[in-house]
Amino acid sequence: MSTTRRQARVAVLVLFVVAGAVTGGWAGRIPTVKADLGLSDAQWGLVVLAQPVGTLLALLLLTRVIGRTGPRVLALTGAALLLAIAPAAAASPTPAVLVVALAVQGAAVGLLFGPMNALAVVVERRYGRSTMSSFHAGFSAGQLGGGLAGVAAGAAGVDPWVQVLVCNAVLAVALVATRRAVPPGETDPARPAPGRPARRERPTRQVVLLAVLALLGAITEGSAVQWSAQFSVSLGAGVAVGSLTLVCYSLAIALTRLVGDRLVDRLGRVRFVQVSAATTAAGVLLAVLAGTVPAALVGFALVGFGCGCVFPTVMGLAGNQPDIAAGRAVTWVNLGEWPAFFVGPPLVGALAEVTSLRAALGLLVVTSLLVALLARWIRVPAGPVASPVSPSSSRT
Repeated sequence: MSTTRRQARVAVLVLFVVAGAVTGGWAGRIPTVKADLGLSDAQWGLVVLAQPVGTLLALLLLTRVIGRTGPRVLALTGAALLLAIAPAAAASPTPAVLVVALAVQGAAVGLLFGPMNALAVVVERRYGRSTMSSFHAGFSAGQLGGGLAGVAAGAAGVDPWVQVLVCNAVLAVALVATRRAVPPGETDPARPAPGRPARRERPTRQVVLLAVLALLGAITEGSAVQWSAQFSVSLGAGVAVGSLTLVCYSLAIALTRLVGDRLVDRLGRVRFVQVSAATTAAGVLLAVLAGTVPAALVGFALVGFGCGCVFPTVMGLAGNQPDIAAGRAVTWVNLGEWPAFFVGPPLVGALAEVTSLRAALGLLVVTSLLVALLARWIRVPAGPVASPVSPSSSRT
C-alpha cells in the first residue's frame, strides 16, 4: 500500500506520542502506586530498577535482530506491548508483580524507542530536510498530556490502572488507525544482494562518538529533571516554586523542539550541537553562581533550551551514517546512552553529600562542555537525502 510522506510522518509521530503519553501517564501516578503497595523510598528505588534492566535486555536483542527485521515491526510491537503492560503495572497487587511488569515495560520501551527514531530518519530522508525535532516535540506533548491526565485522575480519585487503561485505549485506536502508514524502514540482510556492499554490524567510530554524546546529554537531562526542583528548594523556595523550576525546564525543551528543525537547517548540525551545549552550560552556571531562586528559574529554562534538541540531532546523525543500517546505528546509540539511567542523578547526589548541591550541579557544566568539545569530531553525512519513492509518496 503506497502512502504519502505526510501520512508516514503522522504515523511515526503517533509512535512518539504513544511513547510520551504512556510514560507521562505512568509517572504521574507513581506516588499513588507506591503508597498503595506500602513501599518506602528505598524499596521503591530497588523496584523501579527492573525497568532499565528490561530496557537493556531489549536493546541487546535489538543489536542482533533489527538489521534483519527492520524497525517497523519492532516499533509497532514495542508500542503495542507498552500500551498493554502499563495498566497491568498500575494495577499490580504486590511488589513482586510490579517488578515483573516494570521489566516488561522497560523491554517495551527498548523495543519502541530506537526503532521509532530509525523510522523518523526514514521520514526525514523523504522530506530532504530536518524533521527529527518535530517527532521529539510529539513525545514531549504526549508526556505532558499523560502527566495532566494523571493529575486530573488523581484529583478525581480515579484508580491509576483505570486512568492508564482508558488513556491507553484511546492511544491504541490512534495506533491501529495509522499502523499501515508506518514506513517499512531499512533492513540489513546478512547476505547482501550481488553488487551491494555488506553493511557493518558493529558500530563505527562515528557511531561510538554519537553514543558518547548521547550519554553525556542524557546525564545532563536526567540530572536536571531530578535535581532542578530540589535546587530551588535548597535556596529557600517553597515546594510549589521548586516544581515551577522543573516546569520552566520542561516547557523550554518542548518549545525548542517545535523550532529545532529550522535551527538545525540554519546553523548546521555540528554548530547547532555546540551552541546547544554552550547554552546548557551557561544556564547551569547562571543558576549555581547567582544562587537565587529567580536565577534558578531562568537558568534551568536555559538548560531546557540547550538540551531540547541535542538528542534528536544525534539520532538524526546516527540514522544517516554510511556503511551501517539506520536502525542498527540508532540502536547502538541508544545502548550507549543507557548507563545514564544510573550515572547522572545518583552522581550529583553523591557529590552533593560531600560538597553542596550548588557545587555538585557543576557536573552538568562539565558534561555540556564535553559535548561541545567532542562535537568538533562529528562528520556530517550527506543526509537527510530523499529516498527514491513513488510519485504518490512524494506528495505532502
